[in-house]
Amino acid sequence: MRIIRTVTADVPLSAAFAFLSDFTTTMQWDPGTVRTERVLGDGGVGTTYLNVSSFMGRQSELTYEVVTVEPGRRFALRGENTTLVAHDVMTFGGDEHRTELTYEATFTFKGLARFVAPLLTPAFTKLGDDAERGLQTALTRLGTSGSA
Repeated sequence: MRIIRTVTADVPLSAAFAFLSDFTTTMQWDPGTVRTERVLGDGGVGTTYLNVSSFMGRQSELTYEVVTVEPGRRFALRGENTTLVAHDVMTFGGDEHRTELTYEATFTFKGLARFVAPLLTPAFTKLGDDAERGLQTALTRLGTSGSA
């Protein structure tokens, strides 16, 4: 299962990258996030986060690890729990006036959950749409007020 969304906002690229590469900000842009806390690290490669999200009325925990940090260009994490492996990649373009962000989330189900995954396509489409709206709102707010 793969979700790709692109948003553009009048916010400096450096500010957008700084905001989104702190994965604890998911609570400000991902409507499904209940809580995200940094467990270990300084935000660079190897940093781990515990993310609690609500999906289809159920809460689940994923432990994410930062796998790529290319300042101003790319930020990627890998999340995992007993039924799911998630890869989140944010690719940044733009300049000090405008940011174009492409957000890609890939979900691979494990065990018996992989047989149910095709039935979840509409729910994941909604998840992507909600994240896109949240990202657009947070980046627009960041651009107009200096903080989201």
